[in-house]
Amino acid sequence: MDKVTSEVVVHRLRETIEIEAQALQSASLKVNNDWVLAVKAMLSNKGRVVVMGMGKSGHIGRKISATLASTGTPAMFVHPAEASHGDLGMVLKEDIVLAISNSGESEELTKILPILKRLGVQIIAITAHADSTLGNHADWVLESAVEKEACPLNLAPTASTTVQLAIGDALAVALLDARGFKEDDFARSHPGGALGRKLLTLVSDVMRTMDQVPRVHVNTEFTALMKEMSDKGLGACAMVSPDLTMQGVFTDGDLRRLVEKGHDLRALKAIDVMNTSPKVILKSAMAVEAAQMMEKYKITSIFVIDEQNKVCGALNSNDLMQAKVI
Repeated sequence: MDKVTSEVVVHRLRETIEIEAQALQSASLKVNNDWVLAVKAMLSNKGRVVVMGMGKSGHIGRKISATLASTGTPAMFVHPAEASHGDLGMVLKEDIVLAISNSGESEELTKILPILKRLGVQIIAITAHADSTLGNHADWVLESAVEKEACPLNLAPTASTTVQLAIGDALAVALLDARGFKEDDFARSHPGGALGRKLLTLVSDVMRTMDQVPRVHVNTEFTALMKEMSDKGLGACAMVSPDLTMQGVFTDGDLRRLVEKGHDLRALKAIDVMNTSPKVILKSAMAVEAAQMMEKYKITSIFVIDEQNKVCGALNSNDLMQAKVI
């Protein structure tokens, strides 16, 4: 431990990154027609991409499977060892197997390859050895050979697994692009993420409803209007007709301006003080649109209407923050 200096650590860190970066550069030069045919096969495939791999290749395979699935290509991971004990039944002839093995000779994987071929399943191999058992059984070989591992013993899978992961990402991105996969598609597979919340959350999902919405008839006395605003705590109140059609709005800011002008507030009614051009949003709109409107018009709350212009809800910036839309 006494020999471990900052200089040695910095050197090893940089060397590891440089070795792996060089391995990735070399991998990009190995892209050939097999890669193109593999992408086209996955694109036209009616089943799923079944990813397999043992050890570190298996860990990489799980990530590749997840990336494919989240970007529009149905995929799943099947452990080769478990495949020999029943899980091979998950693989259908309509599927494509993406098998990952640096050596191409992983015993658990190679012993199920003949069975996959008899099923008529097409195989894409990610391996460093095209002439290996895996390579010979594969319909397409994506070569992942590296000059050396970043491990100083040249033993621990480091550069090789980085290349495997990059190849998987490259396949996913090529498929994503070919499918015309857009932000909305990504959001649908990530509903719990920030983008999913922004692109999938509707105003109706987060708005206040029923008795939480401050609203009064246009002929309501000013004192009753103020009580409604205070009770509901939104800082604004909607003025509606008997059938709840939106007529106008009154806000804390409007109140401040009235006081500054010295009006006799007790003699006023809602119709006298309401803004007849309120900012409203449809309940079917995206919640992020409400946030954009609030920012654009420098307001903190907005009333929600339905297609018949009837007030059905309200929300403010705090509601949007709690829903993690903003």
